[in-house]
Amino acid sequence: MSLEDRLDAIVAMLTPMQATLRLLESRQTVKDFYEIEEFAKLVGKSCFTCREWCRLGRIHADKKLSGRGAYARWVVSHVEWQRYQKEGLLPTPKPD
Repeated sequence: MSLEDRLDAIVAMLTPMQATLRLLESRQTVKDFYEIEEFAKLVGKSCFTCREWCRLGRIHADKKLSGRGAYARWVVSHVEWQRYQKEGLLPTPKPD
C-alpha cells in the first residue's frame, strides 16, 4: 500500500469523525441561561417537574421576562446546571 493510499484511508476515516464532532458541538452549546424547556431536555425530566423544582427551591432558578406577554419564565443558569449534574437536587426547604 502506497503512502498516498494510506493517507486517503486516514482521510476517509476522519471525515465521519469530523461530522460527529460538529454534531456534538452543536448539541453542547454553552449558554448563560437555559429556558426551562431546554433545562428539562438536558436533565431528562418533564418541563412540569423542572418548573416545580424551581418553584420549590430544589434548583436555583430565576424568573425573567421573555418579551412575550406579562408573565415571567423560569430560567436556569449554566452554573446551576453544572451544580445539578454534580450534586443533584437541593434539599427541600423546611417551612417556617
